[in-house]
Amino acid sequence: MKIKITLIFAVILQIHSYVYGQYEQAIPINTDRDITLVTIKIGETIIPNILLDTGFSWDGIIIYNPSYRDSIDLSGAVQVSLGGAGSGNAQQALMIDSAKFSIGNVNLTNQRIVLLQSDLYKGFPTNGIIGYSILGHYVVEIDYDKNILTLHSPETYHADSSWTSIPMYFKDNHIPWVDASVSINKEKPILLSMYIDLAARDVLVLLEKPSMKFTLPENTTDVLLGTGLSGDIYGKNGEIAELIMGPFSLKKVMASIASAEVRSKQKDADAILGSGSLKKFNIIFDYKSGKLFLKPNSKHENNSRTR
Repeated sequence: MKIKITLIFAVILQIHSYVYGQYEQAIPINTDRDITLVTIKIGETIIPNILLDTGFSWDGIIIYNPSYRDSIDLSGAVQVSLGGAGSGNAQQALMIDSAKFSIGNVNLTNQRIVLLQSDLYKGFPTNGIIGYSILGHYVVEIDYDKNILTLHSPETYHADSSWTSIPMYFKDNHIPWVDASVSINKEKPILLSMYIDLAARDVLVLLEKPSMKFTLPENTTDVLLGTGLSGDIYGKNGEIAELIMGPFSLKKVMASIASAEVRSKQKDADAILGSGSLKKFNIIFDYKSGKLFLKPNSKHENNSRTR
């Protein structure tokens, strides 16, 4: 009999991951549509276009595409419910515990493999999602100019002086946060607490709630912002004067605005920093040291500058 288990992303199911293989592994990535995609292998099945997500805070993978169901050994799978961003119901899936898969030449064991049973993401450019299995156990360098992801040893790696370090912190889970400033309508910049969502194509998501530290942009447009595991996410788009990350400033950027209750499961977040801003840099995530490293790349636009 299948056992029903509810997995809420805000609740961390911590599994120790044992990683085999050499460090300094260079892995090709695909950055189609401004998101970061990797290829994984489960048994003899190769699954491309797996989305790298800093918001995925446990060891394992979720496969959106149900067409892979017949090519993956589902022996001992249990039924689970997945809840995430969105205003609808949780999604049903099958879960295999204590599984293994690989990325490049790196083998990961004691992982969870979750296979979505619905067609919620049918037609999406991604087949699944992965996060902490990589980000939580390595220093992860992403070179968007070369489309290469490099895994470094957290015990020995030190970024050189060409990188700019920004403090990164964690609250009650494994999702990374930074403090960055915004000027909405050219007023004095306001410091906001925001978490990083590498899976989001937005430059910035301002979370609308009763205790906001900022006013909204003067002109906004109603839009469908995306689809989470719990359904569609509606909100607004509006231009803000400036986004400031450490010494770097992005001018006249288009921000998304969404209800905090619907878009975010993270308590006390003012905003979400998405790949739309981070893609302008080559980046290093060093979870162990609590640092985000940035280096402007070829996508760093004319409206960006160093303060």
